[in-house]
Amino acid sequence: MVRWDDSIGTLPGVGKKRSELYNDLGIHTVGDLLNFYPRDHIDLSEPVPVADAQIGQTCCIRVTIESKLNPQRIRQGLTLYKAIASDDTDKISILIYNNRYAFDDLTVGETYRLYGKIGGNLMRREMNSPMVIRDEDLLIRPKYHLTEGLTAQMVITNVRYVLDELKEKIPEFLPDDIRKVFGLASEEYALQNIHFPESMHAAEISRKRLEFDELVIFTSAMRLIRNRDRTTTSCVMEDVPLSEFEDTLPFEMTSAQRRVCGEIYGDMCSNVPMNRLVQGDVGSGKTAVAAAACYLAYRNGYQSALMAPTEILAVQHAQTLSSFLSPLGIGVGLLTGSMTQKQKNEIKAHLADGTLSVITGTHALISASTEFSKLGLIITDEQHRFGVEQRKMLAVKGDHPHKLVMSATPIPRTLGLILYGDLDISIIDEMPKGRQKIETYAVTGKLRERAMRFVKAQIDEGHQAYIVCPMIDDDPRGDMQSVIAYADSLRDTVLGGYDIGLLHGRLPADEKDRIMSGFKTGDIQILVSTTVIEVGVDVPNATIIMIESAERFGLAQLHQLRGRVGRGSGKSYCILLTDDPTDEAVERLRIMSKISDGFAIAEEDLRLRGAGEFFGVRQSGAGQFRIADIYDHDLLSDTNRAVNMMFDKSPDLSLYPLLRERAEHLVMFNGEEGMN
Repeated sequence: MVRWDDSIGTLPGVGKKRSELYNDLGIHTVGDLLNFYPRDHIDLSEPVPVADAQIGQTCCIRVTIESKLNPQRIRQGLTLYKAIASDDTDKISILIYNNRYAFDDLTVGETYRLYGKIGGNLMRREMNSPMVIRDEDLLIRPKYHLTEGLTAQMVITNVRYVLDELKEKIPEFLPDDIRKVFGLASEEYALQNIHFPESMHAAEISRKRLEFDELVIFTSAMRLIRNRDRTTTSCVMEDVPLSEFEDTLPFEMTSAQRRVCGEIYGDMCSNVPMNRLVQGDVGSGKTAVAAAACYLAYRNGYQSALMAPTEILAVQHAQTLSSFLSPLGIGVGLLTGSMTQKQKNEIKAHLADGTLSVITGTHALISASTEFSKLGLIITDEQHRFGVEQRKMLAVKGDHPHKLVMSATPIPRTLGLILYGDLDISIIDEMPKGRQKIETYAVTGKLRERAMRFVKAQIDEGHQAYIVCPMIDDDPRGDMQSVIAYADSLRDTVLGGYDIGLLHGRLPADEKDRIMSGFKTGDIQILVSTTVIEVGVDVPNATIIMIESAERFGLAQLHQLRGRVGRGSGKSYCILLTDDPTDEAVERLRIMSKISDGFAIAEEDLRLRGAGEFFGVRQSGAGQFRIADIYDHDLLSDTNRAVNMMFDKSPDLSLYPLLRERAEHLVMFNGEEGMN
């Protein structure tokens, strides 16, 4: 009897070599094979008459083999096999290259369905190396992502065998009430009809169920992780009034910041480790909230660590946290890879003996030689830029410390529940007082000179400007200058008389620091940069940003880049330049011109499903799914509702053991420890 967790090598006809090919595709068990869903189906149920088949069209025809011609050796190593076939409307030549076995399988007088591209001309049609299906065989054929040496027919044979063996034995892990509410087919029906559908409609019904399965399992796994992490922590804090921290700030916190601080303080004063994501638009004041969390930890005798993805951002956070915390007598240290060994050793010594309470840094924080005296709070910025293992390596330096994640990448809530399902989510949905709307204009390259004159006018008023380019190296297609060449070319424009700095990711860290320091002090008036400035750089005197080839950036990046200006009291502007005004580019840039709210932009991005990653999160969650579309808003809403219904009835999923088993398997497969 075949079982779900049997090795793939136990199936008839699957020897060592085929097992290795399956393993290369991530298929190790019988269950993996059934979950190896077709990427599409070929419908052979409605063949096209030969006479109606269009040249260049890929289609199915139903023909009878009339004759087989002698093989022709076209050139050394290449033999052409040819057969003549026909239906009631016309004849067609079947051409097969270097495949005698496929040619021998064709029998004169037999009828076949052939799928392929029509070639030749209207007088003599031909089909080159078609898929050949016997007339009585499977008429809706699955298409799989395969590897060399593993054919579709091999997979079909193995899947058919398993489904036949497991007929009426495939367990149903979703309860009947959930299936009824959401109109879902049974698990057995779905698996049978995703591989070998009775009709294309049956394939769609099956796809809906299996997409639902994946998202329910993933969301349940995230919920179980969150529940598992609600074990006890030794870092239990005593509450202090937020006003003690707020009184030293040079500004008034927004009600949204206070609300989120209250949620964080509530978590940190619990015996359950905080595991919270703070989402906020560019400039909404997330760092002030993080500083408030550091203050609570400090008042309770605990250390805080903030890990940032880049040195520029780590330095920025160190400066900002210091401005908030130093008036309260709290020192903030910095630890990055570019520091001298002497500097690193001094900082690490202060962390180890507890004389340093707050540290910001990059990956240097997770090195084996970095030790803490009493780590109670971990803050990571832009979570999707860090791997799970990196965050774990920092967490193990304390005794179940509280964890706070900050993200300036607004994500629609339904998608956030999937991508960050293991985290409690707080949203700062209010901008600080005095924060002005950034006027945004999308223009074509024809107006470049006019745009540069506008930039010049801003600089002449005493302000500074960013100009962003997408590339470091010259585009091999020759249609976009590198950032280096672009910076040089500015010297021949109306901007040539100003101090121009150049910033990109390949510069040495000390050179980046020198340039950013010069821009912050005003010595550099125009900063030409790649997207290295996307997060973290804070220069209040910069009032204008011009983005070249704006159509090449995602909406998220454009929104992040736009947030580099508007950080002071002056009116700020964003100019989006494009030399490729396609309909898609125009639509996306129109959105940027009309909408300033990051969460609204996220919804638009979700609606458009444009090319490229969605707000940089595809790699964070999408890789988990074989069939589900995590950008399907309705599907996300339905699966979140289904999971809530089941967890409301059974918080540990004990009433749904098969679902819990699958969720636990997913967590352990992705490197997490098992759940108790």
